[in-house]
Amino acid sequence: MARRLAVRPEVFPIRGAFKISRETRTQQPVVLVEIFDGDHVGRGECVPYKRYGESMDGVVQEIAGLGEAIAKGLDRAGLEARLKPGAARNGLDCALWDLEAKRAGKRVWQLLGKPAPKPVVTAFTISLDNPEKMKADAAAAADRPLLKVKLGGEGDDARVRAVRDGAPKSRLIVDPNEAWTIELFARYAPELARLGVEMIEQPLPADRDQALASVPHPVVVCADESCHDRHHLAELKGRYEAINVKLDKAGGLTEAMALADAARAAGFEVMVGCMLATSLAMAPAVLVAQTARWADLDGPLLLAKDREPGLQFEGSKILPPAPELWG
Repeated sequence: MARRLAVRPEVFPIRGAFKISRETRTQQPVVLVEIFDGDHVGRGECVPYKRYGESMDGVVQEIAGLGEAIAKGLDRAGLEARLKPGAARNGLDCALWDLEAKRAGKRVWQLLGKPAPKPVVTAFTISLDNPEKMKADAAAAADRPLLKVKLGGEGDDARVRAVRDGAPKSRLIVDPNEAWTIELFARYAPELARLGVEMIEQPLPADRDQALASVPHPVVVCADESCHDRHHLAELKGRYEAINVKLDKAGGLTEAMALADAARAAGFEVMVGCMLATSLAMAPAVLVAQTARWADLDGPLLLAKDREPGLQFEGSKILPPAPELWG
């Protein structure tokens, strides 16, 4: 029986609102990819991201356009040659991994030659708001070991102080989402170091981040929008000490694993992040997070509704995915 590809957009409600420097959302669209092969179905999920020139319709069409190739046996290596890194390739790559595991009666980590994954502690996101609201949100999450604080520009020092007051024992990482200038970085970074912030994620716009090489880094600086796959690593030296590996940027688990390995070999710390999405999107990333310094895979915790079955969380600890979910 020939394989059959199915792809469709879905929307999941967000718990409250998700606010970053670029936008505010109350619901999250995702793309579900399924590859049917006899009694087996491989699934993947991806999130088109406007910042990277992607749209829901465009990604759905890009995936659907490979229906005939999938039916004829397109594999992960062929997929890499056909599609650029991004959401469409991620959805298909993860679905192919899931299908391969189900057909083999094994788990994906066994196919990768890796040990069984262990639980991973994820960051929990504090959305961008005024300091008072962020302090209250941090206080409500003060029992979580790692908080990721969304920032937006002027007044960010007050926001981080407020979060620190609300959650004095939590580890902190911050993410301005490209909203700073180099002047803001130079002003805020020493204060954030004093407040115990471990990492600043993508403070400057990706097309202006060369300025980071000209100033001290009292806090580790992590590339997000500036690093999609292995081809970006060489130009990041001197600007960043860490990179954020996201499957939707890298174009799937295959490249994400290779990128993480290459980054460590080049001397970078590794963070594993996500777009806001369901447990199906997080499950492959849990495998990449096994050797990462930071994991930011709290997408399902920020949704009002997740897939069933979803990932199991014990507080901020993510348990490895069950085979009924993925892999």
